[in-house]
Amino acid sequence: MLESVTDTPGRLLRLLSLLQTPREWPGSELAERLAVSPRTIRRDVDRLRDLGYPVAATLGVTGGYRLVAGAALPPLLLDDEEAVAVAVGLRTAARQAVTGIEEAALRALTKLDQVLPSRLRYRVRNLTAATVPMAPFGAPDPVDPDVLTTLAAAISGRQRVRFGYRSHDGTESRRHVDPYRLVAAGHRWYLVGYDNDRDDWRIYRVDRLADASATGVRAVPRDLPAADAAAYVHEKLYALAPTYRAVATLHAPVAEVRGRVGDGELTPVDERTCRLVSHVDTLDWLAFRLTTLGCEVEVHEPPELRNHLRDLAGRALRASTGQSRPGL
Repeated sequence: MLESVTDTPGRLLRLLSLLQTPREWPGSELAERLAVSPRTIRRDVDRLRDLGYPVAATLGVTGGYRLVAGAALPPLLLDDEEAVAVAVGLRTAARQAVTGIEEAALRALTKLDQVLPSRLRYRVRNLTAATVPMAPFGAPDPVDPDVLTTLAAAISGRQRVRFGYRSHDGTESRRHVDPYRLVAAGHRWYLVGYDNDRDDWRIYRVDRLADASATGVRAVPRDLPAADAAAYVHEKLYALAPTYRAVATLHAPVAEVRGRVGDGELTPVDERTCRLVSHVDTLDWLAFRLTTLGCEVEVHEPPELRNHLRDLAGRALRASTGQSRPGL
């Protein structure tokens, strides 16, 4: 015999938790689960509706109650196992920077981490520590979700943060920053903030941060010198990257290659050829793109690209003939 839930608020939460399961619950089964009468279930359903929860009811032998989509998201009630599963999933998503859900995963993880009981937080962190994720190809910079949640909380609470930082040349320093936004760029995270020691805006790779903590001091409101944080990161990274202006003649009609050249600018020369002008930060990528266009290509500039293509052609020829040049 189930113990009756006589506390009305507690019983409503239990009922709401059951209705969040994607199925239709007969009133008799709900009454048995909560050890109350079917009449009490009907009254509790009416109370939930008065609170704004859209509970639908169907009549008949197979009828019952179910929670349907409404204008607002109701509180999500999770048991211990569900809470651990969701927290681990969110930490994995934030660490792996899954395209399109990184910021949402981080926001949800921040909220969940604040309300998890200590026993569950301990289980989640033990499981996270015991699991070694393999980064996707091209993503060798894993980020600690605890650092992300600390920074996100400081941004939300408008608090100044301190952290250790390792620059690209390995130099270690301590930073005193008013955090502005976190930016997920591909498989890397960047913090945009105002560096109080350097009196200027900076971007920081989050995988190079250590010992991040909020100081309790209010961050000073400032206007970012860009349209938004993502644009600021893009501008800074573009300015730091070596950029090559490439000019080439493609022996194919513009319509034939337009969808294959990425963001390059195409200009028709005649019915059978066109001119490509492109700005890239790596010769490897541009050489790869030119050799996969499916047409003859004549490179005009830069000289480094022509040399790179010669080396690439030599390696391809040696590979095709089974020859090699040891030591190169």
